[in-house]
Order: sequence, then C-alpha cells, then structure tokens
Amino acid sequence: MSDPKRFDKILTDIIRQDRGIRRVILVDKTGLTIAHVSRLAYFAVDVDSIGAIASAVFCASEEQGKNLQLGELEIVTSEFSEGKIFASACGKGVLCVVSEAKEVNIGLIRMVMKKQGEQLAEELDKFLAVEPGAPSKDRELDEEDLKSALAELERV
Repeated sequence: MSDPKRFDKILTDIIRQDRGIRRVILVDKTGLTIAHVSRLAYFAVDVDSIGAIASAVFCASEEQGKNLQLGELEIVTSEFSEGKIFASACGKGVLCVVSEAKEVNIGLIRMVMKKQGEQLAEELDKFLAVEPGAPSKDRELDEEDLKSALAELERV
C-alpha cells in the first residue's frame, strides 16, 4: 500500500531541484489531480484545470506519435514568453512541471522528470492497486448488526 504523502515528498524533491520551477503537478491520464506542490502559495491558480489540460495535451501528443509510429513519447514542452510547461508520462500518470522562462535549466528538468517520474510511477501503481474494502460475501448483515450500527449513528 502506498502512502499518499509520498507523492508530496517526491514532488517537493522536484521543485527544489531548480529555482525556476514554480509548480509540480501529478495527474492521472484522465486529468484528475493526484498531488501538487507550489513555490508560490500566494499566487492563485486553478491547479486542477492546469493538470487536466497538461494531461490532455500529453495524451493527444502521445496518440499522435503512435499514429505516426514515432515510438514512446518522452516529454511535451510548451514554451511561452513568461515560462515553460513540461509534461511527461510516469506510469499511469502525467507529471507536469511549470517553470519561469529565463531561470530554468531545461536539461536538468528533463533529467529530474525522468528519474522522479520512475519513482512516481511505482508509487502510483501501488496507490491505484489498493481497492476499497467491500463487505465479505460470505458474511451477511443480520438484524442485530443493523440495530447496532443504527445505535452507533444515533450516539454521534
């Protein structure tokens, strides 16, 4: 079983690698945010939207590469006048790094995303492998169990 705090630790390790990195977001391939860290806590951004868009762009690029038989997609880089967004696969997820334009070492970011992406992939596999507990099929709830549960709820 994976500890969800492990995601935060790995993402924090990434953001500390270069002072130009502003945000690190981990999403699944459907765009659902799993974890994120930010260097600028006071700068309000809709992290869920950013992650969902990064995942969609990555998955679209991945599909495009498959159709053109270009092999596995390694990284998608979007360059803007004020910053860059990097997205790479990490198992069943997408790792997104948002940086400033002038203060970032692109080679370092690529290396860190590859290394930490492997760790995130392992953690994500463990995290997604856990299935919620379901009542045992061989044990039926009887009337006494139901009364006990109702009494417990009434006390709260």
